[in-house]
Amino acid sequence: MQEARVIFEDMTEDAAPFALSEEDMMATAEAVVNKTLEIHDCDRSCQVDLYLTDDENIREINRENRDIDKVTDVLSFPNLPFSPENTADFSILDEMSEADYTDPESGNIMLGEIVICKSKVISQAEEYGHSIKREFAFLTAHSILHLLGYDHMEDDDRVVMEEKQRQILDSLGITRQD
Repeated sequence: MQEARVIFEDMTEDAAPFALSEEDMMATAEAVVNKTLEIHDCDRSCQVDLYLTDDENIREINRENRDIDKVTDVLSFPNLPFSPENTADFSILDEMSEADYTDPESGNIMLGEIVICKSKVISQAEEYGHSIKREFAFLTAHSILHLLGYDHMEDDDRVVMEEKQRQILDSLGITRQD
């Protein structure tokens, strides 16, 4: 198994405390992404761009990309045409031009972008009674699964996605009690 590379950028302008350092966020995100790829038997080097942002910015991104004018906790922007019918089926790359899915500098497969709202991580951790790290890890797992084609629009798909999220976090020892 190849290690995934997570490119991180904090786009927030406020200095509100977050309880997770940038190093902790990177380590958590990389562990979640790598575990997700391991569970899916991915033997290729991949890359995910992860952005931490504020309410205003995620609302604008949500409005521009989904025509939904509200703050949300996480957005996923896949680079590959995975779907619920071909989740994490990397054989689709055989039919694509390498230039469409690789980073020219690293040669990594670019899975896509994840945008996480800082205030939602904090408020949802409090609402659900677990740590900020657990909520950040959950949103990262949820989003990386979207990048791999999972969805939760249909009830059957939701059940599968929820089980994968649970499997990822449990295997990393990140529980609701954390």
